[in-house]
Amino acid sequence: MPTALPLLRMEGITKIFPGVVANDHISLELMAGEILALVGENGAGKSTLMKILYGLYRPDSGEILVRGEKVRIVGPKDAIARGIGMVHQHFMLVPPFSVLENIVLGSETSTLGVLSSAKPSAEIAMLMENNNLRVELQAKVEELPVGLQQRVEILKILYRGAEILIFDEPTAVLTPQESDELFKTFRRMRDQGKGIIFISHKLDEVLDIADRITVIRRGKVIRTLLRAEATKPLIAELMVGKPVLLHVDNPRLEAGETVLKVEGLSELGPSGAPALRELGFEVRAAEIYGIAGVEGNGQSELVKAIAYRMKTSGGTVRLMGREISLLDVRERRELGIAHIPEDRHKYGLLLPYSLADNFTLGSHHKAPYVNGFGVQNRKRIAQAARALIAAFDVRTPSELTPAHALSGGNQQKVIIAREMATKPKLLLANQPTRGVDVGATEFIYKQLVEAKKGGAAVLLVSADLDEIMSLSDRIGVIFKGKIIKEFEREATTKEEVGFYMMGEGK
Repeated sequence: MPTALPLLRMEGITKIFPGVVANDHISLELMAGEILALVGENGAGKSTLMKILYGLYRPDSGEILVRGEKVRIVGPKDAIARGIGMVHQHFMLVPPFSVLENIVLGSETSTLGVLSSAKPSAEIAMLMENNNLRVELQAKVEELPVGLQQRVEILKILYRGAEILIFDEPTAVLTPQESDELFKTFRRMRDQGKGIIFISHKLDEVLDIADRITVIRRGKVIRTLLRAEATKPLIAELMVGKPVLLHVDNPRLEAGETVLKVEGLSELGPSGAPALRELGFEVRAAEIYGIAGVEGNGQSELVKAIAYRMKTSGGTVRLMGREISLLDVRERRELGIAHIPEDRHKYGLLLPYSLADNFTLGSHHKAPYVNGFGVQNRKRIAQAARALIAAFDVRTPSELTPAHALSGGNQQKVIIAREMATKPKLLLANQPTRGVDVGATEFIYKQLVEAKKGGAAVLLVSADLDEIMSLSDRIGVIFKGKIIKEFEREATTKEEVGFYMMGEGK
């Protein structure tokens, strides 16, 4: 009996950037009617490989075959013509346009030079029905929640006839309910004979939806697993190259006094609309308080108001009972606030500077790093840096290495080492594991729990609901700039928190 040709085959794909082999003779297959998960550490080469398939990069060697035919893809237009579509992590939509306008943009139909909407509307309505993707065609994209915007992206590529669909971290900004609906769509498309490549770091989701799982490490395919033989520990070990502890011991401690108290906090966003609306909560010593919510509901504005913003529309921020809204960043740090920012490159590091200098940021002006005349003590700076490199397992040739030369996970370790070294009363952890691999994530979780055990109050802001549920003692759900519900960790579920994240229970 003849074997069916793969829907897609990538053979010996190699891509080299200056000093980095991103893809090293990678080969993989995707069958029609299959969901293939592509997993690996951050920087393993997954996104590069998919950008080659979609025509955003050109390989240095190797070939691509679609239904057994060798194809040359030099841009997204070639990929689309070959039935390849990609839904990026950051959506490629025109916010002021309607859903219909976004779907047909670049593929409009006309009669005697007049644009027609009747025919595409009927086709899109059928795609919606067949793929569990209902959305109002005349709605403005900018007014839609994230989950519906993603549906528009999927409809865009289906409308163009995609049979091979690439999804890059598609659940990163979705609630559990929205993720469940997306997976229903995946299964329907698989049943229609389409092939799906699903990139994700959420191993529970990979095990839930994938038929096969391909693991990439340092630009090479390590192994492809059938779902029946795959487990979370095995996938994690293949990704990292060593066994990984996926569960961090996080005991419930007796919480102490209130360290952070936020009351009535209000602020307008860049558009003039309210970003924070009379928001209030408190965090006590020896507890982790998690902020759960779909991104864009005021999380960034909240952290900035606590870490350094000196003016808001209203409300108070108190640390150990003291109002801090008029204090500058240095004064807040002196009072015991440490901050792991959401964008480590923009807010956390001076990338061209050495690790030694980055380790001392925020403390560089005082002893033991300067003498009584304000002159830097380079010997003490180097000693302190080497101690932190060893204690936090930062992989670097030396403390003189510039920060930009490190991987994302090691850059994050530098920030966490620096902030933990201040022995903070309040640790603000904003998206602390974003863009880091499984091994670094495990390490970061341990550090947050250690901060709690040491008596610090920890405010954890994360788009990863699994992370919130695993680490938090109490959870506050933020929706449109307001905490609309609080939970004790043991007294709720992911589904219930997700329900409130969508604003359903407010």
